This record gives sequence, structure tokens and C-alpha cells, in this order.
Amino acid sequence: MSKQAVFTMKLEPELREEFMAEAEAAHRPASQIMRDMMRQFVQSQREAREYEAFLQRKVEIAREFVRAGDGMTNEEVEAEFAARRRRAEDQL
Repeated sequence: MSKQAVFTMKLEPELREEFMAEAEAAHRPASQIMRDMMRQFVQSQREAREYEAFLQRKVEIAREFVRAGDGMTNEEVEAEFAARRRRAEDQL
């Protein structure tokens, strides 16, 4: 991947000094560490958006079930799982 863009940022001198010292201690160029951190950030943001979209799809599917009359109330769910717990306990 060609490196054609320059990224300039302002930060506290102490932070820069500490970062540069840690980069040197890790025997890695500071620019490579920054690129790695940027890639990590981009990936985590992408995954967060994908997960949010996944959850939204699940919620919409559930709402469609409820609108179609196929859903259960909280009380019905609680009763169903209470019965399942009793059956499981009886089997023990």
C-alpha cells in the first residue's frame, strides 16, 4: 500500500515524548504504530456498525412477528420458561 497522505495532529508534548519513547522501546517506527492503531480503530468501528445493524434486523423481525400476532407477551414467556424449569428439575 503506497503511503501518499500526510496526517498532522496536535497533542501535548508530554504525550508525544512518552509515545516516541515507547515506540523506540518496542523497536517500531511511530508511524507504523499509528497506522496500526488507525486500522484497529477503523475495524472496531466497522464491526460496531455491523453489529448494530444485525441487532436492528433482529428487532425488526421480532416486531414483525408481534404485528402478525405470532409473538408472546412477557407473561407468556415467563410462564413457558417456568414450566420448562420445573420439567428440568423433575428430571433431576
